[in-house]
Amino acid sequence: MPSYDYTTVNVFTDQRFRGNPLAVIPDAGGLTDAQMQSIAAEFNLSETAFVLPPEDPRHHARVRIFTRTSEMPFAGHPNVGTGYVLASMAGDPPQHYTFEEIAGLVRVHILRDAAGAISGARVAAPRSLTIDIGIPVEVVAACASLAGTDIATLCHTPLVGSVGTPFVIAEIASVEALSRATPDIAAFRKAVAQFPDMAARFALYLYAWVEGDERRIRARMFAPLGGTWEDPATGSAAAALAALLTSMAPGDNVALQYAIEQGVEMGRPSLIIASAVKTGEGPVSASIAGTCVPVMRGTLLV
Repeated sequence: MPSYDYTTVNVFTDQRFRGNPLAVIPDAGGLTDAQMQSIAAEFNLSETAFVLPPEDPRHHARVRIFTRTSEMPFAGHPNVGTGYVLASMAGDPPQHYTFEEIAGLVRVHILRDAAGAISGARVAAPRSLTIDIGIPVEVVAACASLAGTDIATLCHTPLVGSVGTPFVIAEIASVEALSRATPDIAAFRKAVAQFPDMAARFALYLYAWVEGDERRIRARMFAPLGGTWEDPATGSAAAALAALLTSMAPGDNVALQYAIEQGVEMGRPSLIIASAVKTGEGPVSASIAGTCVPVMRGTLLV
């Protein structure tokens, strides 16, 4: 019976049993697509990462990311966690990794603490910001069990944004209103019927500004139709949000950084450092960074 080693880590935290859990299979060669999907469902985490040999020898690995129900083109916390795991396993790890993923090449920079120990990673999103369709306020409010007045529209109306994976991004009027949000699965199903092009990925990313700090944000992410009722930390959405906010900032050459708290309402507080850069040429690029804590090691029997 084939067996595969695995490691789990908590991502975007420096404390065990907080942040976003991730399972990593560092040598997934020989697993079929169906087996990877079954293993991800068995772990029952937001995502599971499978590391394979790269198709191009100039790169370090091909990384495939699965939720409980489907494969992702790109995700933030699996890349931060996978970079951390591979670097921790290596005797002399490189400073940077390049991962091949569906969304493109993902550059991962390994972070170290003051003592020089590997502590986490910074991940550059594989694509620049794209903005797709707008989503009506009443649709977002219904999906989040909020009133229409809880949705803030002064800076932007709810929209679909992506730097590799699309999210419905909406600003909430206050942290208090954000804390009241809860997914309404019937409303999500109705939204998918209204926007069939998003049937495979209607993920709702809500954020509110923390009062008194112009660079600190509280966020929540709901994707119940994809098996994630709520996510403790969503790096790819945080990167898209940072890119969106930076795109709206005055000036042609702007670099901004945001501290994004997530998972607080779940009892799994996380901290994502999201950065974005825009230039006069137009494209807005983004990256996210965070620390990791190892939790479990074991063997899968397939």
